[in-house]
Amino acid sequence: MSYEMYRQQFEGDSFNDILVDQLRRAPWILVSFALHALIFILVWWLTNDPKDIQSLADTEVALDEEIIDEEEEEEEEPEEEEPEPEELIEDPVEVDEEVDEHDEDETNEEYEEIRGEEDQINDKPMDASSNNDAIGLGGGAGGAFGGRRGGRRRLRKGRGKRGQAVVDRGLEWLSLHQSKDGSWDCDEFAKNGDPAKGALCDGKGGPLYDVGVSGLALLAFLGAGETHKAGDYRATVRKGLSWLKEQQDSEGCFGPRTVNNFTYNHAIGALAMCEAYAITKAPLFKRAAEKGIEFIVACQNPYKAWRYGEADGDNDTSVTGWMVMALKSGKAGGLAVDPKGFEWALSFIEDMTDEENGRTGYNSPGGLPVREKGKIEEFPSSESESLTAVAMLVRVFAGQNPEEHPMVKLGSDLLLEKLPLWDESRGSIDMYYWYYGTLAMFQVGGSAWTEWNKKMEEAVIETQRDDGNFSGSWNPIGAWGENGGRVYATALQTLCLEVYYRYGKVFGTR
Repeated sequence: MSYEMYRQQFEGDSFNDILVDQLRRAPWILVSFALHALIFILVWWLTNDPKDIQSLADTEVALDEEIIDEEEEEEEEPEEEEPEPEELIEDPVEVDEEVDEHDEDETNEEYEEIRGEEDQINDKPMDASSNNDAIGLGGGAGGAFGGRRGGRRRLRKGRGKRGQAVVDRGLEWLSLHQSKDGSWDCDEFAKNGDPAKGALCDGKGGPLYDVGVSGLALLAFLGAGETHKAGDYRATVRKGLSWLKEQQDSEGCFGPRTVNNFTYNHAIGALAMCEAYAITKAPLFKRAAEKGIEFIVACQNPYKAWRYGEADGDNDTSVTGWMVMALKSGKAGGLAVDPKGFEWALSFIEDMTDEENGRTGYNSPGGLPVREKGKIEEFPSSESESLTAVAMLVRVFAGQNPEEHPMVKLGSDLLLEKLPLWDESRGSIDMYYWYYGTLAMFQVGGSAWTEWNKKMEEAVIETQRDDGNFSGSWNPIGAWGENGGRVYATALQTLCLEVYYRYGKVFGTR
């Protein structure tokens, strides 16, 4: 602070007044340390494993030290001889006004304009030679991830007031149902509800997917600009990232390998950690993100893609989609990512795509989406184009322009024939499909995106629960609802509505 700024701030105050003012600001660091010391003691009494306590405490302390260091750095300002008065510019997104949620051409233009201005100020492209490198998962044009630093309020206009309220309720539900250790427990999350609000939630998921659903929940917060440093849910994100970091083994894998399809857990965990690092640049997350990427590379089959093992020769489109998103997020965050990962994945996707109609299969060309045994009649594969949507997104992230590549156009046509529809009797509910479809169609843009988005909003916004402990969540109905449960459903539906925040247009299409 320059002398002139100091004089203007305190002129007319006595020395005692100044001293009181300074002391009033000082205790927050001490309070932070005291609070975490108390948390450490409480955790010690509640657990029998002192090693786990120490590991978690070390991560929490490291996060605290990092936040304190950053705050101290931010407080240091270069001295200026005579500071110029700043021109106050009203943030256009803060204005509270009605927005027609389905007038996507207008809202998209406003969003693109705001995002472009922010990117010119905040960040530079990771690689000026390619738009693809400058814009990745969670990023905005001209500066990957730059648009979300500082919270989601600046980007609310893209979705509209009603949609934003649904996002806010989804995040609140996820926060209220986070476990004390920072995870989201697939099958035990309901215990974190409030009995005073009535019946606790139903909708248990599989007990072996905690890492995956915790990663999705974190992505919902990160997608809205909430980090461990800023936002309304700093403590929620901090605990979640601390827990996720502790689930990584020495080889970089997130989560145990006790389930045969553990690669789903790892891909989503790595995606969340890469996005956390890319947004915050927190050194504590960098190595965890790098190791996560290294394990993804180790699992990819040469000249092909991924499935359930570590380069075991088996491949499928579903696991490949999650792996590619993690790679893209890492690359957009400035981590070293071998381009062969994208090239080989694209080659596999092309092998799985029927060139006549654009449909991409699971592990055979042009096949319909797979279903677990006993689910095919309840949720027919014919009601979904989930794998085609995955393939479209992989194509865009691997460098294929939606306006130029025929397979993306054919895929878009297929998705428009199966728009989101919440109809349990018909078996058309597929949140996994809606998630990938929303991301892919947003990249396609134009009238195709407008048509998809309108139906997606109807299916998602109209079906959010608003009662008791369920308020803010979605019922886990669908082909994969029983696997992920209510946490999975709520995270995915919230992410669908956050597409404006999370992705830039890779090729600037509308």
